[in-house]
Amino acid sequence: MLKLQKITILGSTGTIGLQTLDVIERHAGFYEVYALAANSNVDVMVKQCLQFKPKIAVLLNEKSSLDLSVKLKAAGSRTTVLSGMAGLEQVSSDVEVDIVMAAIVGAAGLKPAMAAAHAGKRILLANKETLVMAGSLFMQAVKAGGATLLPIDSEHNAIFQVMPPQQLSHLSHSGIRRILLTASGGPFRCYSQTQLEAVTPALALKHPNWVMGAKITIDSATLMNKGLEVIEAHWLFNAKPEQIDVVVHPQSVIHSMVEYIDGSVLAQLGNPDMRTPIAYALAYPNRIESGVSSLNLLEIAKLEFEAPDTKRFPCLQLAYDALNAGGTAPAILNTVNEVAVEAFLNNRIHFLNIPALIEKALNSIQSEPVSSLEQLQDIDAEARQFAQNNLLKFAHKKVLSA
Repeated sequence: MLKLQKITILGSTGTIGLQTLDVIERHAGFYEVYALAANSNVDVMVKQCLQFKPKIAVLLNEKSSLDLSVKLKAAGSRTTVLSGMAGLEQVSSDVEVDIVMAAIVGAAGLKPAMAAAHAGKRILLANKETLVMAGSLFMQAVKAGGATLLPIDSEHNAIFQVMPPQQLSHLSHSGIRRILLTASGGPFRCYSQTQLEAVTPALALKHPNWVMGAKITIDSATLMNKGLEVIEAHWLFNAKPEQIDVVVHPQSVIHSMVEYIDGSVLAQLGNPDMRTPIAYALAYPNRIESGVSSLNLLEIAKLEFEAPDTKRFPCLQLAYDALNAGGTAPAILNTVNEVAVEAFLNNRIHFLNIPALIEKALNSIQSEPVSSLEQLQDIDAEARQFAQNNLLKFAHKKVLSA
């Protein structure tokens, strides 16, 4: 029998946040929403506060938080409104909170995830940047704070489900040969180089299998999403880069696999719906209904696999390069990718300029050993400025090499 759990949802107005609330609504007697947090979406936050009645709501944007406060008071809501990073950290570490869904996109999700780790919370991690930028610091904080870490990415959640119950310090000690991360290949899997040169934001936002936010959908199209997941898997499962392979699987039915040293390969299958890993992590080690329909293997009929093409989609190899370089290189990769994706979505650069800009940054900015969050903030600012300065060089050209 599940006991009542109080939950903070960071990124409640985004795709993962909305799906988390959908699962919670199905199990209202077991979960109480303590706090909702987002960047600046006032209208959606008002609706969520009136429906789920959290004790606290946080908007990172101060102006938006003032607007939210006015609207909630007018609606008779008793929810307290906080703002800024301090507010996010407060609701992530409050003594009343049992579970923190860390689903804020971007570097803004790093500090609240760290606060939850230090406070010993059950962390449902959907924010990639926490591990990509600060993997060593975050895993140390999880251990020191006695936190429980459950991955929400469908691939890492799948790996977690088919790993041994007690994972040892090295994969080989647990009898594991390698991790196989599956990738859909994105909407342009079959595009030629010439076709890729003509890709528009509208085309790139049409993912064949998953419903996701704009940033992650573009990352899926460039294969950067898979590259970031390789870095995450390194930290989550203490895996060496050479123990993590990527396999393109267009149907997105097998969410990932683990190969053991005896030749066995264990896989987790399911319909491509993020409510499955969310429900798994919310109830772990129990299981609850998620609202996801049963997988019909007869309808699927076949499962296909192929190798990723890192020549047409170099972002995957750039992520491996950053992981092998270590230190702050993954943080540089992540930050410049954020800037490049935003520029592409705003029609400032072409699709193929995204990896070109990232490669230029990795070759230009010196990587250093990671020592603190403050250092990572400085690196983030430096990489962001570098990317912005170089965007102009990319703006009016179809494809640039680094």
